[in-house]
Amino acid sequence: MGASMSMLKGANVPVPARAVRVELGWRSGAGVPDVDASALLLVSGKVRSDADFVFYNQPAHASGAVRHEGKRTAGDAVTDALRVELDRVEPEVERIVLAGSADGGTFGRVPGLYVRVTDADGGTELARYDSADASVETAFVLGELYRRQGAWKFRAVGQGYDSGLAGLATDFGITVDEPQHAAAPPVPAAPPVTVHPPVRPTTPAPTAPPAGPSQPVRLTKVTLTKEAPTVSLAKQGGTSGAMRVNLNWQMRKQFTGWGAKLGRAVAQHADLDLDLCALYELTDGRKGVVQALGNAFGALHQPPFILLDGDDRTGASSAGENLTINLDHKDKLSRVLVFVTVYEGARSFADLHATVTLQPLHGAPVEFSLDDCTVPSTVCALALISRENGDLVVRREARYLVPARGVSPQRTVDQAYGWGMNWTPGRK
Repeated sequence: MGASMSMLKGANVPVPARAVRVELGWRSGAGVPDVDASALLLVSGKVRSDADFVFYNQPAHASGAVRHEGKRTAGDAVTDALRVELDRVEPEVERIVLAGSADGGTFGRVPGLYVRVTDADGGTELARYDSADASVETAFVLGELYRRQGAWKFRAVGQGYDSGLAGLATDFGITVDEPQHAAAPPVPAAPPVTVHPPVRPTTPAPTAPPAGPSQPVRLTKVTLTKEAPTVSLAKQGGTSGAMRVNLNWQMRKQFTGWGAKLGRAVAQHADLDLDLCALYELTDGRKGVVQALGNAFGALHQPPFILLDGDDRTGASSAGENLTINLDHKDKLSRVLVFVTVYEGARSFADLHATVTLQPLHGAPVEFSLDDCTVPSTVCALALISRENGDLVVRREARYLVPARGVSPQRTVDQAYGWGMNWTPGRK
């Protein structure tokens, strides 16, 4: 299909690809709700268990076939994406429903809503459906991938729900722990099935809980702000498993204020390199840093129980930069400060837009955006995770620091938070 062609509702097209990227897109603006992409893996029209629901709180299917990749922003264009490895979908799964839910309003207030399917390897557009008739709906099935005679196809659906993500999910057999809309009574989940364990990815990432009896699915998200900067991980259910800390960023298109002076210099550097790092202090008093510099990538199953997934030099990739913290060993963590440095490509965080998401394996994601940077900062303290009354508490910092002449960004963060370490120059 040509990139400009939009399918009619009910139409279908072949999907000749091993893996696809499913992108929900829309235009942001004043009063426009946020939109979240999700997928449901169906057998005979229902999920087998709650583990067949892939969304922001359960970002990967146990089979490894479907993964929520997260949001990207470019100007007023916003996308939320899923990756589907069609050749890893279990044989009994007949359909993968591709849905969106509106957070804070109806789809009638979401301009330019579309779903687009591209070849994940080559980027070729395979299908596109633009939704033009939304009104009071708060959840939408935009399309579905389905098997037909051994091959995959995509169908444009365009079916809305006024009962939100909870109503849509329960319609397909998900058990949700929130009050239900009267029009969508909960459907009992199908009996649990055995799902083959996932193939270990090259970089650690949280996987969905195995299919079987589980807690009802949580649909809540936690957004930290200046006015409400802290949250208890225990209260969100984030008490065990791997917690992924993700930093995603984009260059700003417009340059304003102080950043305008840097605009041209920043724009010239497509190789902008931000580094996600963490200072840690263990309960036995040991201190250290996890960072790409000096290949101090850490370890997940031994001290410091923090691992840097790698070094993403683009930022525009859907994965961004990731740290993983092993909450199974949370009793050994006294405090962790997650921070980011500009390694190269810019003189400051001005003209960058960044979002931080902490995703516990069990529990609601904690997210926040960085405020506009108004100082010539090359290091930003993102979040402080500290022990309070036996519980780990996440505090939004979003604090831009300006290193003194000759002082490294790492030493600058250390001094601001009283870590007390000795620093030597390093390269990566």
